[in-house]
Amino acid sequence: MIKGFGGIFWRTKNLDAIKKWYSEVLKIEIDEWNGTIIKPDSGNETIFSFFTEDDPYFPTEQQVMLNFQVYNIEETIKHLEKIGVPLAKEKEISEFGKFIWIKDPEGRLVELWER
Repeated sequence: MIKGFGGIFWRTKNLDAIKKWYSEVLKIEIDEWNGTIIKPDSGNETIFSFFTEDDPYFPTEQQVMLNFQVYNIEETIKHLEKIGVPLAKEKEISEFGKFIWIKDPEGRLVELWER
């Protein structure tokens, strides 16, 4: 029945600042309608997962965490260092892949994942 996710939508306190940050930091080209269409490549998966209210995987005051799959986590880290965006947590490697975390200007934890 489900073909895939149709989108991720949220409110922001400063539309221009958040658009600029996601464009510069994650290289997401934000169109005039305040969004973009990301067309996944083969091998790119979207994970849909639930967490209990007290699970420490991401901040409990944050209801949703974005996860973006990246091609190369080391190149991503170099880009983030170059533009002055610090990692919120140390890189982790597990059977699921490589993970890093950063925070957007409104304090949301964003997970970046290389499979």
